[in-house]
Amino acid sequence: MRSIWNGSISFGLVNIPIKMYSASEKRRLELDMLDRHDHARIRYKRVNEETGKEVAWKDIVKGYKKGDEYIILEDEDFEQANVKKSKTLDIEAFVKEDEVAEVLFKKPYFIEPQKGGGKSYNLLKNALKKTKKLGLATFVMRQKEHLSLIGVYKDILVLHIIRFAEEIRDGSDLKLPTTKVSKKEVDMALSLIDQYTEKFKFSKYKDVYNNQLMKIIEAKSGGKKPKVRRFESKATPAKDLMAQLKASLEKKKKKAS
Repeated sequence: MRSIWNGSISFGLVNIPIKMYSASEKRRLELDMLDRHDHARIRYKRVNEETGKEVAWKDIVKGYKKGDEYIILEDEDFEQANVKKSKTLDIEAFVKEDEVAEVLFKKPYFIEPQKGGGKSYNLLKNALKKTKKLGLATFVMRQKEHLSLIGVYKDILVLHIIRFAEEIRDGSDLKLPTTKVSKKEVDMALSLIDQYTEKFKFSKYKDVYNNQLMKIIEAKSGGKKPKVRRFESKATPAKDLMAQLKASLEKKKKKAS
């Protein structure tokens, strides 16, 4: 790995020289923008690589290079890769906050000690593990000051970039509902959450979207037209809320038995 920031961590009078590495990576298929008419690549100025002519946005498509040819992907192909997840945010489980590893936070970076910093690195790491606390720090990287938290993940110090308070928008102008919810409905919802609560298992959750998109690419590569699926999410009517909560509990109980 290539370090993206070199410097030091200090707490009190203790100074730890460190190198920082990106701890996450993007998982996206490499898709090129192409001219729909001849599949030539489109550059940033929207110019056809073969003809030198500018291409209108309506004629630009995305393609995945397979061998010497491109598999053209339409807007609906991206939705069809996982039609449900393209339309809804689906809560699959509720987990305890202290079971979620800090490395899952947005923008994690691994921290490695430089020469001479090994003992103080382990001192900070062991202290954070024992107290179950995070270190709050500010530093500058790429001409920008960052607010960050330092914690431990798999025996490695990890820094997580977080937002400053002024970066969080004021949500007071949102149109939030004032609908009353009964105690019975709240109790039923608590039972449902309890049924879905489980110990957090990192390996259980997979990014399946790219794999499903690859299946569409393979199908189109073989001259097959992917089957179009539909998904529509509708709000549960207020009058049906209790019935749906009960049905959800029954469904979960049957699945567990």
